[in-house]
Amino acid sequence: GLKIVSGHSAVAKTADIIITMVPDTPQVADVLFGENGVASGLTRGKLVMDMSSISPIETKAFAKKINDLGCDYLDAPVSGGEVGAKAASLTIMVGGEEKAFERARPIFEKMGKNITLVGPNGVGQITKVANQIVVALTIEAVAEALVFASKAGADPAKVRQALMGGLAASRILEVHGERMIKRSFAPGFRIELHQKDLNLALEGAKALGVALPNTSTTQQLFNSCAANGGAKEDHSALVRALERMAGHEVG
Repeated sequence: GLKIVSGHSAVAKTADIIITMVPDTPQVADVLFGENGVASGLTRGKLVMDMSSISPIETKAFAKKINDLGCDYLDAPVSGGEVGAKAASLTIMVGGEEKAFERARPIFEKMGKNITLVGPNGVGQITKVANQIVVALTIEAVAEALVFASKAGADPAKVRQALMGGLAASRILEVHGERMIKRSFAPGFRIELHQKDLNLALEGAKALGVALPNTSTTQQLFNSCAANGGAKEDHSALVRALERMAGHEVG
């Protein structure tokens, strides 16, 4: 039953619900409003769902443009990585009107488990930025702990096993800690994409007058990794920046 059409505008003319998911804000703008973009093919009553992780400010502007065409708009970024995508267990953070959310719910339920309408347009993206702050800083904390323990002479695999039974346990310690120990840095989520997300956090914080000191420090560690050829590695490879400073490799 799959119908293949050519071009963004043709997709919008054919489908009642259009989903976009691309790397960054400029790509979303191009897909929606560029030449032969989605907006040019919309008719009243359709629903546009952007599942990219992009600027909350620009998201609000995109939503208004789509709403002005008589269509609904949801920003619905996800978390859970490659594993969550394959298992249809993603967390989906949605911004928009409740009626549009309920219309989209059956589609979201095919992709994820934890699906939350967190507020109006833009708030889905704000939530994703907050998520990426937590993820980045937790990766950094796990990396520091494993570098410290390993250089002190402990077996990092056994340290991780012990920590998984206490308050320090987390999904990141479980999955990314194992990646650090096994040197498994094939990308699930690339460093360059996490850099983009932390840029959104730091730009937003500057506009709001909010200090994010540890987010800034973690971004510098990602920058160090990228400068040393690691931009396309998994974000757990942040440990490499700490290893260079320690003169010691985990694992």
